[in-house]
Amino acid sequence: MKKAKIGLMSAMLVWGSIGIFVKNIDFTSSQIALVRAVVGATFLIVFSLITKQKINKETIKSNFLILIACSICLAFNWIFLFQAYNYTTVSTATICYYLAPIIVMFLSPFIFKEKLTFVKVSCIIAAMLGMLCIAGLEKNSGGGNNIIGILYGLGAACFYASVVIFNKFLKNISGIESSLIQLLVAALFLIPYVLLTDGISFTGITTMSIGLLLTVGIVHTGIAYLIYFSVIQDIPSQTVAIYSYVDPISAIIMSAIILSESISLLQILGGILIIGSTFISEIYSQKIEKNMGLVSETGVTEEE
Repeated sequence: MKKAKIGLMSAMLVWGSIGIFVKNIDFTSSQIALVRAVVGATFLIVFSLITKQKINKETIKSNFLILIACSICLAFNWIFLFQAYNYTTVSTATICYYLAPIIVMFLSPFIFKEKLTFVKVSCIIAAMLGMLCIAGLEKNSGGGNNIIGILYGLGAACFYASVVIFNKFLKNISGIESSLIQLLVAALFLIPYVLLTDGISFTGITTMSIGLLLTVGIVHTGIAYLIYFSVIQDIPSQTVAIYSYVDPISAIIMSAIILSESISLLQILGGILIIGSTFISEIYSQKIEKNMGLVSETGVTEEE
């Protein structure tokens, strides 16, 4: 259990640092997303071949349409998030991005016929107040680019929420199978998208950018995904939910230390409202699902 928690913490810290790397890559957002998907998928393919993990073709076939939808949303999720890093600070983009669980909670009554409880409504209101704090701060600072960055961050949150919702409809598929197919299909989708929009050109690209790009693909995608799906089976679901907040918190701290991004009191308040509300909502949801017998002690659904 201790090794599993260390592994989970490591994956979250790696994901928390991605904004710092992306900020220094001289590629467009869609190009970065493409390379990330290609390198990440290649890494998982090689790993599955070395470890001789069997891929269930029938399971993939039965979930194929949902996997395609997940993959496309995942691709745009990355593009919008990386664009947000270009227009605003890593901390602001990350906080906006973490509205995704709140969006899922808001849509759940319409999609999954779940009831909106007092706790859920309170979390949604708190998150919206947090977003107003951040948006108001950026507007008052006179930064038009920051507002664009916030909008891109919210777009990324919407696409990430879509990924979460679509994944809830997947049945009898392992984590590594789901990740591999989603990364692979995302790469196949992004190839024509990049060719039709930004194109592929290596003019003016530095060696450092290529190195950072490969790091994002191998470390932040392939290795981090592998570690994550290898350890979550051995950790209670509520613990996984708690540890997941190492990602945004570490992103904010690292951006302040490494990129010297300033954080105002109003922004801190907005971040606390958003991250705190998503944290409470996830813990509350996990508790409800556990009481209903939908989640086991290891966080794996009974169907799995």
